[in-house]
Amino acid sequence: MSKRLFITDIPASGKSYLAKKLADSLGGIAVSLDDLREGLSNNKEYKKWTDFYLNQNEFEYLTKTSPKDQWSNLVAQSEALWPVFPAEIRKYENELRPVIFECVNILPHLAKRDLNFPGVVLVGKNFEEIFERNKKDPRWGSTVELQELEARTFFEVERPMYINEAKKYGYPVYESADEAFQHLL
Repeated sequence: MSKRLFITDIPASGKSYLAKKLADSLGGIAVSLDDLREGLSNNKEYKKWTDFYLNQNEFEYLTKTSPKDQWSNLVAQSEALWPVFPAEIRKYENELRPVIFECVNILPHLAKRDLNFPGVVLVGKNFEEIFERNKKDPRWGSTVELQELEARTFFEVERPMYINEAKKYGYPVYESADEAFQHLL
């Protein structure tokens, strides 16, 4: 079996870029499980969680939901959608080329429990970088104000939690995709 790797991150920190760069360099395949998540919105069993954030008033959610509850919601979403991901990953078990799986919802505790290959966590270097990337490719917000609130949530709320989980479950943490790329090669 060839090499496998998962990449998870706070949004806008570079996991898609890193997955593609690694796959290109190694003659491998980059698989975006985020794309799979988006396709699950047509399934009643998963719709609540694929549409969870879209069904919120973004401004109210980002300004009135406590950091603890925001993280709990991300964990609940990840755990609810998780059963689909290992099945998708198994589709590549006979692939001889390296396969790099990337997705926000691959939380370290889930990966440690169910994946038998290594992974890395990207957390971004600074808020400004995350904000700029989020403005170029908004995850949710349609205004710059909302995109800034969103980026602040990624960096100030989700980032420390991803770092804590990564350390707890033994996955390396990188602030940039380029830094991770150098170490992973």
